[in-house]
Amino acid sequence: MEVLEGILTRRSTRKMKPEIPDRHRIEQVLEAGRAAPSGSNSQTTRFIVITEPSVRDELRRLVQQEFAAMEITEDTYISLKNSIRASKTGNYVFDYNAPVLIVTANKRGYGNALADSACALENMMIAANALDLGSCWINQLRWLTDQPNVRDCLLGLGMQEDEFVTGGLILGYGYDGAPARGTREPKGNPVVWIE
Repeated sequence: MEVLEGILTRRSTRKMKPEIPDRHRIEQVLEAGRAAPSGSNSQTTRFIVITEPSVRDELRRLVQQEFAAMEITEDTYISLKNSIRASKTGNYVFDYNAPVLIVTANKRGYGNALADSACALENMMIAANALDLGSCWINQLRWLTDQPNVRDCLLGLGMQEDEFVTGGLILGYGYDGAPARGTREPKGNPVVWIE
């Protein structure tokens, strides 16, 4: 797949087969993330790859528990509102039951932590598309990074004390044999030319 095609046809895939992709494909996706640019080439983004079902189940339980305890205000971000509402029903699955969850973390106080991780996550999503894997950016663990139960779980999985969750990615095979793909005309993201 040509690079520009990979970028323009990438879409979020939220329905995936339960089978875990072969390790080589996952490693290729991680390689793309690790090759992403970072401020001063710091390369401080940590990648925690979770394929163990019991660990994913525990994270789902913790995420639902934390969101269910929250209240919605008029200033609550729309995606966070949706997570809170769904959690209160008892049927919330933040990672869409994907077989692979990759959590990114970075250093607290490092000014480029979110930007570096965003570059890595985007590289991984484009690589996944090129490798016929579905992917979707997941932010719920970032929103809950300082909730004690969630944080303790993540520390037990390899996140360091001086780090926080900067994002996440689900990965897997689409039910149609390929990831969600398509092109669309952007509705936003205006461009201003100064010539």
